[in-house]
Amino acid sequence: MATGSARPHRVFYKSIPKVELHRHLEGSLRLSTMIEVARQHKLDVPYENTGMLRPMVQVQNGEPFTHQNFLSKFAKLRLFYQSKEIIQRFTREVIADAAADNIRYMELRFTPVALTRIKEFSLAEATDWVIESAQAAAAEYGVETRLITSANKHESVELAEEVIDLSIERMDKGIVGVDLAGAEAEFPGEPFAPLYQKAKEAGLHVTIHAGEWGGPENVVEAIKVLGAERIGHGVRVMEDAEAVALAKEHNVVFEVCPTSNYQSGVVPTLKDHPLKHMLDAGLQVTVNTDDPAISQIDLSDEYELACEDLHLSPQQLRQTIITAAKAAFLPEEERSTLVSSLEKEFAAHEVANGNS
Repeated sequence: MATGSARPHRVFYKSIPKVELHRHLEGSLRLSTMIEVARQHKLDVPYENTGMLRPMVQVQNGEPFTHQNFLSKFAKLRLFYQSKEIIQRFTREVIADAAADNIRYMELRFTPVALTRIKEFSLAEATDWVIESAQAAAAEYGVETRLITSANKHESVELAEEVIDLSIERMDKGIVGVDLAGAEAEFPGEPFAPLYQKAKEAGLHVTIHAGEWGGPENVVEAIKVLGAERIGHGVRVMEDAEAVALAKEHNVVFEVCPTSNYQSGVVPTLKDHPLKHMLDAGLQVTVNTDDPAISQIDLSDEYELACEDLHLSPQQLRQTIITAAKAAFLPEEERSTLVSSLEKEFAAHEVANGNS
């Protein structure tokens, strides 16, 4: 992708109204805030040297683009959750950054276990801190925000059960869904199936990381066994025609994150990313950031990448945004209102930009 002054379309992509369905709180921390926290708490990281800290928490050119390297950033990020105030600040800043990027609606997912292990906060405490901060920041910055809690396959079923139970108890406070992430290629999802069925029966929505570092069989498992309505990433579904057909049959929506897929080794080069092929195959596809701070991007960058490098037309990009709105984990009336408001804004945007 072009950078800096060589990016003539940047203003256009920045101005587009956006929907973000797949963004991790833990992968969205401002580097400047991390340096401040590290200095205040004397963390075991080189906080006086941005050049040394950056590769610990962000993917750099020249590093191996593998899922092991990508996940290693999260191990360092767990060091920064030192207090209620810090967790709430990180949450507020993620929503402020979304507002600056013209995001109208965002589902922010977070992993309670990740926020609690360094200081041994309870999962309930950390969850409530994120909820409280997200509600205040959404009102302050004008970004309609809902929350998704996430558990990891490589951690225990018991921890996941605790996360599911807290989420059910807090459905009236903005938690709308649950996610299962983690080391997909090494750990099966089946042991977690009863928990996600329980969540669904209680009224929560289900999105599952699958078809990223594992193959299309994991997408099939996510749909058939875990009851996924949406798939986090899912790009490897294209390796199997039956998996594609199953996803279409169940109206599953894919939360695709192109830069993350490249940096974590899912695709060998950006031009090999199957985003356009997924759309051409009739799959319901959305474009997202995943971990914008780790990848040093924002959603405008992903939209630009989708069009300028992966050759989506402006109409296809617009459709991915409307698809995201239609797939939002909202009550039907609120979802319809979101879709309608976006369509009106797109119409005005096209007029203002001479139907560009």
